[in-house]
Amino acid sequence: MTSQAAAHSVPLRLTRYAHGGGCACKIPPGELEELVAGLSDGPGLAPAPPGTELLVGAADGDDAAVLRVDGDRAVVSTADFFTPVVDDPYDWGRIAAANALSDVYAVGGTPLMALNLLGWPRDVLPAELAREVLRGGRDVATAAGCPIAGGHSVDDPEPKYGLAVTGIADPARLLRLDAGRPGVPLSLTKPLGIGVLNARHKATGEVFPQAVAAMTALNADASRLALERGVICATDVTGFGLLGHLYKLARASGVTAVVHAAAVPRLEGAREAVRDGFVPGGTRRNLAWIAPHTDFGALPEEERLLLADAQTSGGLLVAGEIPGAPVVGELVPRGRHTLVVR
Repeated sequence: MTSQAAAHSVPLRLTRYAHGGGCACKIPPGELEELVAGLSDGPGLAPAPPGTELLVGAADGDDAAVLRVDGDRAVVSTADFFTPVVDDPYDWGRIAAANALSDVYAVGGTPLMALNLLGWPRDVLPAELAREVLRGGRDVATAAGCPIAGGHSVDDPEPKYGLAVTGIADPARLLRLDAGRPGVPLSLTKPLGIGVLNARHKATGEVFPQAVAAMTALNADASRLALERGVICATDVTGFGLLGHLYKLARASGVTAVVHAAAVPRLEGAREAVRDGFVPGGTRRNLAWIAPHTDFGALPEEERLLLADAQTSGGLLVAGEIPGAPVVGELVPRGRHTLVVR
């Protein structure tokens, strides 16, 4: 076999074509806040169209925008895309679609329609792989009852994929970042460790089915159960990690969030991945961002990293209790620190 033929016989590893992976490739949270400071309020912004009202926007960094269009209807809008988080193109498409749809579920909405967002190095990677990515996205969107009606693609040096999603919600039954109140428990619907397992996968090629299963699971049922139980505050846990997203929730709500570290579920192999040094740069940036606002007590560094681990298509963090989701902490009156971990 010639060297050229041998090269073609080796499966392509998509993660080798990306500088980062999944939501770990987000702009760091502190840097992002500086970047958009002043752009979400003040003079010069276009007002909402007559007869409408922007209920949820960019001020607190909620998961999606929500615009009331009449008394009992609101439109939900979001967009999310990222570089490959796994090597399998079909799984990457499924993960990216589930992650984008999660933003709609995180505010209490129902997805109605989506558009593909694709960046592809067409002279480097075969079109057949791009087709598999799109097929994965289609299959997850179909499972969510959300048709994909076209989209936009560009020739990009780095592969990227995601969705722009439009949904609908009841304006009187939304899940918001700023609605947390003292005395309410915190529940988490998916285990942590996706970021560190994906980092190990990128470095070694080892596949972690438990991580893929978590990332491709829709948050539809968790959102529905939260609304049925009168929950008004939630967020999804993605690139800023559990502690990063919880910090945003507690800050917006004017409360302190207490996390019971031992109660937080972890994926099998997550602790070993941290121990062996497979920690994404995004996870370390998350920890550096929230550390000044957090009382960690004597919690070991490895546990801190897991709590800050950059998740891709993570679960919902709910200010309330829902069936099947462990209680991992509670909200209390604002204290010296915004976050307390015990």
